[in-house]
Amino acid sequence: MSVSDVSAISVRPATTHDVVKIVNLMEPLVARRILLGKDLVELYGAVPGFMVAEDAAGDVIGYGALHVMWEHLGEVRTLGVSEDYLGKGVGRAVLLALEERARGLGLQLLFCLTFETEFFGRNGFEEVGEDAELVAAEVYAELLRSHDEGIAEFLDLARVKPNTLGNTRMLKRL
Repeated sequence: MSVSDVSAISVRPATTHDVVKIVNLMEPLVARRILLGKDLVELYGAVPGFMVAEDAAGDVIGYGALHVMWEHLGEVRTLGVSEDYLGKGVGRAVLLALEERARGLGLQLLFCLTFETEFFGRNGFEEVGEDAELVAAEVYAELLRSHDEGIAEFLDLARVKPNTLGNTRMLKRL
């Protein structure tokens, strides 16, 4: 299959056997500070939330995860594509699979924290201002109790702002 032939690409739930492949694809993005690096133990624990894209030969060429934050709210995390497949629709295919999974779980909003604002914007996400009220006050109070850094990023808490590396909070209504 040539890199331009994306018709043979499939997206499926990740397995534990995919974690090392995901890490290998993540390394260039982590080195360029597009993605934050993750420990293997964290990635193995997150396998149920991951989807992977693979080519006709069965090689993993893209990945992304869905993390449930609250009853109606989820986060797209750790979305990336092999450099050989950038701009070929692989990221979109993974994102669509994550959105389908989110709908199946009953989620109505998807959040992401990203440098790739053009990609997410083309896919229906909108930038969220610092003063935006994204959840009701009682939900906000419950989310404050979480130790999850992604939730802290969603809430735009001061303690995580030095770690955001200048990326943008975005939201999509499903």
